[in-house]
Amino acid sequence: MRIGELSRRTGVPARMLRYYEEQDLLHPERGANGYRSYGEPAVDRVRQIRGLLDSGLTTEIIRRILPFLNTPEQIHPHPECLTAETAALLRGEAERIQQRIDCLARNRDAILAYLAAVQPR
Repeated sequence: MRIGELSRRTGVPARMLRYYEEQDLLHPERGANGYRSYGEPAVDRVRQIRGLLDSGLTTEIIRRILPFLNTPEQIHPHPECLTAETAALLRGEAERIQQRIDCLARNRDAILAYLAAVQPR
């Protein structure tokens, strides 16, 4: 399938699909005319990439773990594939995500406190 079809099927703009290719996350074939050609597995791969990005992972981390993922619902890289560098990167990412969660929780609590203060019961 061509990039437009992949975009329609995944809801990801063609521009983002080209970005995923630049980031070495997608690997389309190229026709003699230079057009990108994606196989059926690219649909799940794009959904997987989108989900990982939406969860806050960076393209660098995704690039490292993507080869070990089977389906969009599973993130189970084989332990032998996890290098010390990637483990440290993932630990740092988990810490960064926790900091974001903490910040969001504080903001939520502040908004709720404001609403409680200004809205009559």
